[in-house]
Amino acid sequence: MLEMLRWGVAKGRRGATGLYPDVHSSFMPNGPKVETALCSLVQTVGCYSAGNGVKPRLQNVTWEVVSAVSAQGGAQGLMALLFVPLLVADVSDISRFLSVFHRPHVGVIQAARQLLSDEQAPLRQKLLADLLHTVSENIAAETRAEDPPWFEGLESRFRNKCAYLRFSCASRIRTYLREVSSHTSVVGAQAREEYARAVAAMAQKLRAAQYNGSYFDRGAKASGRLCTPEGWFSCQGPFDMADCASRHSINPYGSRESRVLFSTWNLDHIIEKKRTVIPALAEAVGAQAGRQVDWEYFYSLLFTCENLKLVHIACHKKTTHRLSCDPRRIYRPQAKPTRRRAARKRP
Repeated sequence: MLEMLRWGVAKGRRGATGLYPDVHSSFMPNGPKVETALCSLVQTVGCYSAGNGVKPRLQNVTWEVVSAVSAQGGAQGLMALLFVPLLVADVSDISRFLSVFHRPHVGVIQAARQLLSDEQAPLRQKLLADLLHTVSENIAAETRAEDPPWFEGLESRFRNKCAYLRFSCASRIRTYLREVSSHTSVVGAQAREEYARAVAAMAQKLRAAQYNGSYFDRGAKASGRLCTPEGWFSCQGPFDMADCASRHSINPYGSRESRVLFSTWNLDHIIEKKRTVIPALAEAVGAQAGRQVDWEYFYSLLFTCENLKLVHIACHKKTTHRLSCDPRRIYRPQAKPTRRRAARKRP
């Protein structure tokens, strides 16, 4: 079943080292690369089966088909893999299947390119294209000298991948700040100065944090990035779901194509930026009546992962979120006046 493959992916993600040591070793250290290849395969076969009214089910396929791909590394093995009904029988078979993606032979890549140039069937074209895309990525390379194709179309000032991805993330955050600042003219005249002060405080904090560019930087500390040390990003799912049901993932460090595709992923505000957060800030400034607006709360909603989810374009819902700011956090708590004790009279 397709479910069996998905289960195998989940097992590898959790690092099953006891009963299934091969699964774990197949996923590390390039685990996300393997997982992406397998998830793509599962999705492709699943769509094909559903489109043809066929319920996905486990086929009794001998392991020789898959081992031919890994050991021989030739077009014959790949052709066999693409022409038989996919799916393997147990977890150990899945582990060996993943090894094809984990350490691909040069012969496998060459054979896949040869087959793709002559292939006419759409399903097998996609399987071959996905295979080639996954195994051809130069994820470990970091500098322009190590991976010149990755930097095509980018300014010469970007000399390594981390620097560009930091800039890419910071650019998104700067855009959000400009949107907040542009709302100043909409705020009432009496509250406009206070609104501008709040925006200035946010801007100062963002500059100190380098506009949170570390979110996309695989070289940043774990607490400050959204990816693995290798650069793999996982979709966090729509605003109204705990995670991504489709298991979308991408590594923009791998290839120019992946870098470009990653630009279509969104940092989605759970509590909407334009519809809710910015208007709430403007309203709070205008109605503070001696209270102090907690601009740091709004900062967290606008510019940090407290209210941002990284999502694949298919998981970016454009519907109204119907969520509001926490009324308890809009203003800073007021200090309670301390009562002075009456001085004791000396006898």
